[in-house]
Amino acid sequence: MMKNFKYILYSVVAVGLLYACTPAGGNYAGTEYMPDMAHSVGYESQSYANYKRNNWDSASVINRKFLSQPMDPASGTIPRGYAGFSYSGPEAYDSIMNILRGGNQLNAIAVPVNGKVPYHYGDTEDERIRASKDIVGNPFPISEAGLAKGKELYDIYCGICHGEKADGAGYLVRDANPAKGDLGGVYPAAPANFMLDTFYISTNGRFYHAIMYGKNVMGGYAEKLSFEERWQVIHYIRSLQATAKGLAYSASANTLNPNFGVPAAQVKKIASAPVSAPAPSNSGGGGGNKPKGGK
Repeated sequence: MMKNFKYILYSVVAVGLLYACTPAGGNYAGTEYMPDMAHSVGYESQSYANYKRNNWDSASVINRKFLSQPMDPASGTIPRGYAGFSYSGPEAYDSIMNILRGGNQLNAIAVPVNGKVPYHYGDTEDERIRASKDIVGNPFPISEAGLAKGKELYDIYCGICHGEKADGAGYLVRDANPAKGDLGGVYPAAPANFMLDTFYISTNGRFYHAIMYGKNVMGGYAEKLSFEERWQVIHYIRSLQATAKGLAYSASANTLNPNFGVPAAQVKKIASAPVSAPAPSNSGGGGGNKPKGGK
C-alpha cells in the first residue's frame, strides 16, 4: 500500500511540474510562479496602470498607480537649473550662463536646463491679463543659435496649428484629412494668427502665459518646453512678425520693438563697455546738486 502511495505521489508531482512548464499559447497566458522574480515591484514612472499580479498595494498606504503619476516636487525643494533665475540685465548674461553651464571652472558640472522656474501667475483670464502687463521683455538675448532652436521647437509644437509663417494656417487646419472624410479647414477653434496687429503689439507675457497654460482648445506646453526653450520660441515668433513687416529681429538688430528683445550684439557691446567711476558724493558742503524733489 505504501509503495503504491509513493508512485501516486511521484506521479502527481511529475504532472504538476509538467503543467507548470506548459508554455503560453492562444488564450492561455501560462502559469507564473514567484512573479516577483521576473517582475520588479518597483513602479514604472511611465506606466499609468496597476500591474495585475502586484499584491503589494493591498498592504501599502500609497499604491503604485498613484506613484506613477506626474507629481510636483516636495514642498520647499528647489530643483537644479534655472529655478530662481533672475535676469538682471544684458551685462550679467554671460556670467550667469557660464555659471549655469559649467563654463566658469575646469571641473564644473553644467546644470541641466529645466522648466521649473517659478511662475507666479494663475490659470485664469485675470491672471493672463496681469501677466501680459507685467512681462514685457525677453530675458534671453536674440541670438542666431537661439532663433535656430526656436524655429526647430516652433515647427514641432506650434507650426502644425499656427502655421510655418505663424499665420494660423498650420497643416492640421489647412490640409484635408481623408481618414475623417473632410476637405480641410475643419477645426474646433481657429488657431491664433500671430500676423494680426493685436499680436504684434502684445507683450511677451501674452505668449509666455499661453505656453504655460494653453488657450482655448490648445493645451499648455510647460512640461514640454524648458524655461529657455519657451523664450526661444517667442523670439522666433517675433522674427516671423518682423519678416512679414519688412523689419529686423536678429542677433544684430531689432527694429520690430526694442522692448521685446535685446540683440546679442548689443549685449556683448554692453558687457565689454568699461565701468565708469562713481560720481563723487556731495557730503562736504558748498555747491552741488540739489536733493531730489528740491526746488
